[in-house]
Amino acid sequence: MKIAIGADHGGYRLKEELASFIRSLGHEIEDVGCDCEQSVDYPDYALPVCERVKSGKAERGILVCGTGIGMSIA
Repeated sequence: MKIAIGADHGGYRLKEELASFIRSLGHEIEDVGCDCEQSVDYPDYALPVCERVKSGKAERGILVCGTGIGMSIA
């Protein structure tokens, strides 16, 4: 399965752990970012994940942020 994953700075560490775990299960991960713990805007990462799922380029999407609220709004 191809899974798109993205996070803001608050969810960066968890995204990295999830991506590694999902790869270990044999799935393909497309990581759209972010790639650091410095402050970023969550919509910049939510939109690419949603677009990949909507277009069929990814079968599933995972969004992670510090509270979960921002990504759910996006």
